[in-house]
Amino acid sequence: MRKRTPTVVLAPDSFKGSLSAVDVAAAMAAGVRVALGADVRVALGADVRIVQCPLADGGEGTLQTFLSAGNAEPRVIHAHDALGRERTARYGLSNDGRVAIIEAAEANGLPHVADVPPAPLRADTFGVGEIAVSALEDGVDEILLCIGGSATTDGGTGMLRALGVRFLDADGRDVAPGGAGLGDIAAVDESQLHPRARSVRWRVATDVDNPLCGENGAAAVFGPQKGATADQVRQLDSGLKQLAIALRTAYGADVLTLRGAGAAGGMAACLSAILGAELVPGSDLVSETVGLRSLCADADLVITGEGAFDAQSLQGKVVQGVVRQTPPECPVVVIAGTVRLSAAEIRAARISAAFSIARGPAELHELLDNTAELLREATAQVVGLIDSQWSRPASTPTHSRATADCPS
Repeated sequence: MRKRTPTVVLAPDSFKGSLSAVDVAAAMAAGVRVALGADVRVALGADVRIVQCPLADGGEGTLQTFLSAGNAEPRVIHAHDALGRERTARYGLSNDGRVAIIEAAEANGLPHVADVPPAPLRADTFGVGEIAVSALEDGVDEILLCIGGSATTDGGTGMLRALGVRFLDADGRDVAPGGAGLGDIAAVDESQLHPRARSVRWRVATDVDNPLCGENGAAAVFGPQKGATADQVRQLDSGLKQLAIALRTAYGADVLTLRGAGAAGGMAACLSAILGAELVPGSDLVSETVGLRSLCADADLVITGEGAFDAQSLQGKVVQGVVRQTPPECPVVVIAGTVRLSAAEIRAARISAAFSIARGPAELHELLDNTAELLREATAQVVGLIDSQWSRPASTPTHSRATADCPS
């Protein structure tokens, strides 16, 4: 029999609208125990080693992933939401005090303004800047800014205003905040920029690679999700183009060609041009910070998942990141609310298999109401199959991402 205890790594994203990544990993772990039976023996590690590693892609839930992994301690401050209303917001401070982890959605997240009619031209990122100011005054050397899940399309101007930057019209007056004022920007005044803003390293975790403007840009793709009408989308897109012109004039930066500049309503545009921020895929940033590669190095099975497994999952999202961090000989299995890729597409992505949690035809609310139970059962089915290979003699081939042997 195998001498080494098999290791299962559970590295899912959240199931948005249902469970956090932490809860998804816990449900999967319960499924592993169901498959192997004898909970006590599993807890003692006699049958399998279970590693829970909840992940995120730079959107909502990313901060909690860092906190749950023990990489940071939470800080709570008073800030403002996307419509200027007071709220409390969290950010993380690394255990050594050198790095701040900011989830922009803690301030400008769409759920925080869901109680009022959408205001896509008014919403801004000022509250995110308030969190950043607090982090700078903590004396950090680096800020990791996770920008997904926003209610804003202001190009990041609100955040930079909180840091002391002024955006001026042709007459030298401050433009209106939010997306409404973007089209009037003629100049940028950074004379009152926070004194530490350029002394820290900025890394911006993005969960999409959309450009700032155009048919795939911030306004066109994400504006309607934030309540923008067709006319407002055109106004916002035009305003973002004007912002890009002002940034190019002031800093020589061409944010129109910057990949990912359209994330979070164009927030990366100002951060990149004014502060020299580095844009990185959120899934890679999280995976690197929690040490996913080392966790997967000796894994016998890696299970990941998300609410919808589709083409976007293979474009910088958590699933693709997990595959990159896992040795080729280890099978990676996806468990999702829905699976929208063919078997050929799944294999081409170096994924062994993908399964939906749905047991049959079901309404969305049925899946949302029972996600934890369905995840547990789906995981148990997957592990039940793999376990039959773990129990074979060590000399027998076990598994490959390219081929799968039938149990003997």
